[in-house]
Amino acid sequence: QVQLVESGGGLVQPGGSLRLSCASSGSIFSLNALAWYRQAPGKQRELVATISSGFSTTYAASVKGRFTISRDNTKNTVYLQMNSLKPEDTAVYYCQERTYWGAGTLVTVSS
Repeated sequence: QVQLVESGGGLVQPGGSLRLSCASSGSIFSLNALAWYRQAPGKQRELVATISSGFSTTYAASVKGRFTISRDNTKNTVYLQMNSLKPEDTAVYYCQERTYWGAGTLVTVSS
């Protein structure tokens, strides 16, 4: 069983930045690909970014150039740096490792 705990969400003004963190209890964290998803109110969960065990990254078109996913295998933690935030980025953000999910952290972008 792997536990994932997200943190770093909150209220931010448009154009602002936040950094999300997701700490994993998994014993083979460094071998796994990781992902961030988000789910906005009334919408389906969507993939935001991924990072492989070899540190290759992919991004949804809607966040490319604004968001950066990274990982620290010494801390069993994956990050999502979010810059130039827009109201449409408002959502609950979830991290994923294999079939495991965190409980999510709410990001609200509003003036």
